Amino acid sequence: MTFPGLPVYTSRDLVTWNLASHVWNRESQLPGLSWRTPGQTNGMYAATIRHHEGVYYVVCAYLGLSDKPMGVLFNTTNPLRSSQWSDPIILDLSEIDPDLFWDDDGKTYLTTAGIALQEINLETGQLGEASNIWNGTSNEWPEGPHIYKKDGWYYLLIAEGGTSQKHAVSISRSKEIKGPYTAYERNPILTNRDTTEYFQSVGHADLFKDSNGNWWGLCLAIRSGPSYEYMPMGREAVLFNVTWNTEEWPKLEPIRGRMPPAPLPRLGSPASNKGPNVSGNDRFDFTKVTKIPSSFVHHRVPPQNAFLLSNRGLKVRPSRANLTGDSLSTEAELTGQNGLSLVGRRQSHTLFNFSIDIDFWPRLIGQESGLTVFRTQLEQNESQQKYYDTPYTSTEGLGEDHNQTGSLIAR
Repeated sequence: MTFPGLPVYTSRDLVTWNLASHVWNRESQLPGLSWRTPGQTNGMYAATIRHHEGVYYVVCAYLGLSDKPMGVLFNTTNPLRSSQWSDPIILDLSEIDPDLFWDDDGKTYLTTAGIALQEINLETGQLGEASNIWNGTSNEWPEGPHIYKKDGWYYLLIAEGGTSQKHAVSISRSKEIKGPYTAYERNPILTNRDTTEYFQSVGHADLFKDSNGNWWGLCLAIRSGPSYEYMPMGREAVLFNVTWNTEEWPKLEPIRGRMPPAPLPRLGSPASNKGPNVSGNDRFDFTKVTKIPSSFVHHRVPPQNAFLLSNRGLKVRPSRANLTGDSLSTEAELTGQNGLSLVGRRQSHTLFNFSIDIDFWPRLIGQESGLTVFRTQLEQNESQQKYYDTPYTSTEGLGEDHNQTGSLIAR
């Protein structure tokens, strides 16, 4: 439910990554969509970016509107500018995790969880008849499919085992795009299941080749350790090296806390993207900027006129709902479904220092302001100032994943 959403990052050396743009950056691209989505962890899922004949495409599934996912397909010729990303073409998906593949005969295919394959018209979004091409190695949640063509083989890479601690990556190949696909005898080719590794839930991988001909992969992982208890940043992208064995199967470097040396590309020419660094330190003075930095995000599209920048700093207009919201209310503004007056920076480290200067002038009883480490409305840790007419301590709406401290301002 993060907005702006679908961030695009760029790098010259695969080490330093800068924010380039957001694909979903305008409320008008999907009018009212985030406000019609009640779930806390719904929204854009499993986005894939592809490049073909000068055009960049991002395709993903939007979850939470109904029992079926809604496919969204964006495109641009300039991925460094948010404003250049198109309005989406809506796809009638039956399953999640869509990806695109262009074959040598000019046909374009869409793959989805299941694992299904169907032709797609990129101009209209029209989909052809879907056919099942592989059930995976165990038929347990086969999803996240990606197809690559190399040396006459179609390679089908998928995720299996669910997204928890049994998460894994498996691969098969075929001489024909519609199969039959033969599974690699050493599957899964990437997983941390049944280990004590710091990175858990390793899976949902994608492969690519750099300009020097070296292969790499990205996968999702959680920094939880084997206890699998604390994971405030959720699933993150992890980079790893890929080589090909004599049998023409890919070998994926296991995900560890310290990765072995790999042939990283040279830095080369300076990056054209000067956007915020993913892992760098940040210091923002809102009295000296004319717009909220592009690296800041909101939970859903925020209410209209929620934020005002001036030489006095960033003024935040209160939303009707606090961060927790009233889950029993039928009014969207009170649940927080119509957006919150919340602006935040993505957490990129497990250990960090963070501070903020706030001037708080409440006008109504119950108004509050403060700082939060926020994942969802039900999973957060906040320090607040709240306005009451008499001294009062509140724990209303707090769950086991929600901690609250604060100083109360008496009228």
